[in-house]
Amino acid sequence: MDIGTLRGLGTAIVFIAFVVLLIWVFGRSKKSFDEAANLPFADEPKSEKREEEASRSKHE
Repeated sequence: MDIGTLRGLGTAIVFIAFVVLLIWVFGRSKKSFDEAANLPFADEPKSEKREEEASRSKHE
């Protein structure tokens, strides 16, 4: 095996990994990405409670 063959094999492996990554990203349902995008907000109180607290502090 010479250096050209090794570089060719490396390029083929990287290309296959890229194709697998594309299939993994675009093959998933949008619902799972939406759920993951909303994870930072999962433990925040609901907006109704925040609005009530804000209106109470304004009236006091």
